[in-house]
Amino acid sequence: MNERPTDYIWDRLNNSTLIRFLLLFACGWALVQLLDYFQVVIVIFTFAGILAFLLSYPVRWLNRYLPHGLAVALVYFLGMAMIIGLTLSVGITVVSQGQQLVESLTTFVNSLVPVIERLENFLQARNIRVNLTATPEQWRDQVVAGLGVGIGYSLATLQIFFANFLNLILIAVVALFMLLDGERLWILILKIIPERLQKRFNYLIKRNFLGFFRGQMLLCLFLTTTTFVVFIILRVPFPLLLAIIAGVFDVIPGIGATLGVGIIFLIVLSQKVWLAVTVLIACIIIQQVQDNFIAPRIMQTSLNINPVVVFFALLVGAKVAGLLGVFIAIPITGVVVSLFEIDEMKAES
Repeated sequence: MNERPTDYIWDRLNNSTLIRFLLLFACGWALVQLLDYFQVVIVIFTFAGILAFLLSYPVRWLNRYLPHGLAVALVYFLGMAMIIGLTLSVGITVVSQGQQLVESLTTFVNSLVPVIERLENFLQARNIRVNLTATPEQWRDQVVAGLGVGIGYSLATLQIFFANFLNLILIAVVALFMLLDGERLWILILKIIPERLQKRFNYLIKRNFLGFFRGQMLLCLFLTTTTFVVFIILRVPFPLLLAIIAGVFDVIPGIGATLGVGIIFLIVLSQKVWLAVTVLIACIIIQQVQDNFIAPRIMQTSLNINPVVVFFALLVGAKVAGLLGVFIAIPITGVVVSLFEIDEMKAES
């Protein structure tokens, strides 16, 4: 009796079933290649769409008092001015603190050399042959290679900025036209979806996909601001840079917050041990407040995805679309799970 289900499965694997599987695999491979080929276009329109959606809230509010075109122009130019101003002011500070951090880490690694030499002599005196003196040099080389030093770091940052400057302009322009006349294009896209799923798909995109980014942005802003204030109170070195690290990693669903806290702890540990422990405790408390009090109110429409599915989606998204895939994999998965009502992929309530 135990062999019947197995035999039944093998009986169903006929030529027609295998051809379907091969065609499905070929379609998936072709889709991945297509996404990779148009990756720049997808990135531009995705970020433009998210930016237009976030700016649409104040536009809708101003539409009660102003014509649509005037409301869009006012919100757009004020929003762009704020983004550019914050980017320049914060960016200069972050670059400066990044240079100081690199120098501090290099000094810390160099200070480990005498300690490791004494440890190596201690072990060799007991006939334990090890070579630890090369380790600090390897660490120092990794720090220099990963972060850059001094002017080189600044020049590399500027080169990256100017290399993507055209893409940033395109994102801003596309977002403007989406704000002005994006509703009709969205209606055209909805016509591709089967009619019985159009209303539900439209609702899920706004709730799960775009709503997810709105909530993540607010949570990132909350965590960055609170950690920055706490770091200043605790007199932590490089407070703005560390607060931005915490906020940026928190945007990555699942493991991002833990990675951010771990990186901050290791950086502060190179300065003072007790300060690192204090910072670790403070970050954990802030994250608990965020997860238990702030997030439930901001993310009222939870994606409700099984944690195993979350990590699988993150890995697939990173493989298919790199960093962009990491950020959009979870909301896309949430839309698919909710649209087709796949209960097995939902988290237990």
